[in-house]
Amino acid sequence: MSDQPTLTTASGIPVADNQNSLSAGPRGPLLLQDFHLIEKLQHFNRERIPERVVHAKGSGAYGTFTVTHDITRFTKARLFAEIGKTTETFVRFSTVGGERGSADTERDPRGFAMRFYTEDGNWDLVGNNTPMFFIKDPIKFPDFVHTQKRDPQTNLKSPTMMFDFWSKAPESLHQVTMLFSNRGTPDGYRHMDGFGSHTYSLINAAGERVFVKWHLRTQQGIRNLSAAEAGRLAGADPDYAQRDLFGAIARGDYPRWEVRIQVATEAELAEWEARTGWNPFDLTKVWPHADFPRMPVGILELNRNPANYHAEVEQAAFSPANLVPGMGYSPDKMLQGRLFGYHDAQLYRVGTNHQHLPVNAPRCPFHNQQRDGQMAIANGGSAPNYANVQAAGSQPSGFGHGDAGWDLSGAAGRYDGRGQEDDFTQAGNLFRILPPQERQDLFDNLAGPLSQVSDEILQRQLGHFDKADPAYGAGVRAALAARAAKA
Repeated sequence: MSDQPTLTTASGIPVADNQNSLSAGPRGPLLLQDFHLIEKLQHFNRERIPERVVHAKGSGAYGTFTVTHDITRFTKARLFAEIGKTTETFVRFSTVGGERGSADTERDPRGFAMRFYTEDGNWDLVGNNTPMFFIKDPIKFPDFVHTQKRDPQTNLKSPTMMFDFWSKAPESLHQVTMLFSNRGTPDGYRHMDGFGSHTYSLINAAGERVFVKWHLRTQQGIRNLSAAEAGRLAGADPDYAQRDLFGAIARGDYPRWEVRIQVATEAELAEWEARTGWNPFDLTKVWPHADFPRMPVGILELNRNPANYHAEVEQAAFSPANLVPGMGYSPDKMLQGRLFGYHDAQLYRVGTNHQHLPVNAPRCPFHNQQRDGQMAIANGGSAPNYANVQAAGSQPSGFGHGDAGWDLSGAAGRYDGRGQEDDFTQAGNLFRILPPQERQDLFDNLAGPLSQVSDEILQRQLGHFDKADPAYGAGVRAALAARAAKA
């Protein structure tokens, strides 16, 4: 007697034969009445949901976040209520520009998206393995991403498209420098740091706000791949990072990250901006650790692999709009754009009721009047499908949940800060802290794609390197000359 369950249709009807289709005679045409065949073929045609436009190739795992230090003076969020408190988490790592079938070791930022299943709902901290980004205004985002995809004529990745955009957007230089350093090819997902990247805020029980940046420091140590080794693995084991993460968790070698925050009041940020000229809410910039030291908060540990990749990783749907009471946003323009963009992407990709899926559903009770639509699993039953208007009014205050909001100033309009903003100093600072060999690797990594672009684009980009640090531009020129001599 087989221990295998009886094979059925999706409606639970036992399948008579899973090996032979119904036909008119042994060699005749097939019959439309063979519903099992039709159902199998129909479902097969629909097995793939649209892949993510960015972050398409990824890996995920469950774990726990444990509070190790008291930050209740900054936030009333209940997941931080006491030292030792644990919260279930789900984390998805990813490359950014490649398709689902691309290699894990391509030169690319890495997505680092975290979900905390708290008693007050899901908190999604959607970040990368870099503390900065290429652009500071979301209106540029679709154009930027298109340059990282495929040329519409050749269907090939195009250094010309990439550096044409980057050379005309000097704000990108900080992130470009990190991307073409050795950190652009991390050794799997376990050996890289994570960052919330954006500026967020925390609100305490008294309604006081501080602005914060989130950092996750790998406890496995930073490890990166050389360009040559990353290229070799792209052919030999394109799923290298997925294999490494899944295997480590399966054998009990649970990866861990120390969670830290940088904290600043609005007054402190105003003083810092007046001193440095840097907008603290500009995603192309970082807050230097010397100015804003990192404070420990807790430990993130991943200790359970998903049982079903599609259900738990491919359909995982994050949004930075998901914050719990005691947390808030900031005037970061890129964050403001993503508050809309991420959720809208999930509505298209997974469906209007994607939050009903187990990996996306909160672990606490939830109740709303959002009804119907495709796959309405938790549809409210017989409860009213509307919320009563309160006759006395709701007397709103600030953003709600004790968050008083922030002051706004200036006339509504479109503002271009180019020419007034410093896009080069922080990129130069990053360059100057690289050890000599890593500087040479940066030069060589840049020389490859830059050797394929027009002289106009090349000279524009070299000018940005020079402004960051004369040695930066000189090093890339030398690497280009050495490459040309070998050709």
